[in-house]
Amino acid sequence: MQHADTVSTLRLLTRLPERRPARSLPSRLDEFFDRLTACATPGEAQPIEDAIWNAWMYHGHEEAELALERASADMAARRFDLAETRLAILLRRRPDWAEAWNKRATLCYLMERDDESVAAIHRTLEIEPRHFGALCGLGEIFRSRGEIQAALLAFSLALRVHPHLGSVRETARALRAESRR
Repeated sequence: MQHADTVSTLRLLTRLPERRPARSLPSRLDEFFDRLTACATPGEAQPIEDAIWNAWMYHGHEEAELALERASADMAARRFDLAETRLAILLRRRPDWAEAWNKRATLCYLMERDDESVAAIHRTLEIEPRHFGALCGLGEIFRSRGEIQAALLAFSLALRVHPHLGSVRETARALRAESRR
């Protein structure tokens, strides 16, 4: 059984490869993603992945960056109510920040509010269609719902932009085997 948001999410995912990232994103991300897909090994890819995450976390507004860092620390400490408040304020002020939406998606997932997590992933991917972290999160939500083909699509898109996600590749392989049974 598909959830109500699955159809709109699948529509978004099928259009993702031709979407361009928002102009508000650092231009150096294009180079990082080109280098990432050209890497021969996961070890070679790791520093580039780290650079991508650092670029996503960067906003150029010190107060916004601090709010995101604090919300992340609150999430790690399981202070979900405080993290949610920080993210709500941050997203009202900076609605074009993909990583803030991704953190909201993660928070909602941790709070077992999958529909809200999917909505935040939509916003993340509208801004940054190459966000492999959001795509992996979406794949996990679909997988937990038993929507195997949707999960495979999300994981395959994540692997398209970051081919060295070994655990994602293994998860996709196991899901394909499961779907053949």
